[in-house]
Amino acid sequence: MEGGYGKPARINLENRTKAFAVRIVGLVEILPKSQTSCIVGKQLIRSATSVGANYRSATRARSKSDFVSKIGIAEEEADEACYWLELLRDLKLIPEEVYKSVHQEASELTAIFVASGKTARFGR
Repeated sequence: MEGGYGKPARINLENRTKAFAVRIVGLVEILPKSQTSCIVGKQLIRSATSVGANYRSATRARSKSDFVSKIGIAEEEADEACYWLELLRDLKLIPEEVYKSVHQEASELTAIFVASGKTARFGR
């Protein structure tokens, strides 16, 4: 993944996962002040910020199996962020249009990590 064609894609994805985390933190900051939004918001921030941290860790993996393991964690965290966003929507704590936008990004990140893990395990 280093150098050549992989490096710009890696840097782009590092920036994208960080932007996702920043976006989620901003979203949680404007949630209504309630016990429910506080609890769900904390869980969402934890999973969303973990996406980028685990992706970054995967790019520095020491072996193929280490990469597969770490990219799998990033995948799980992105999917978990989808869950918390769905819960916020279902509880009517965020508007549908906000949900759609940020959920789409979480879903796309999940799909990218699924594909990366499969490629690393099985090749193209």
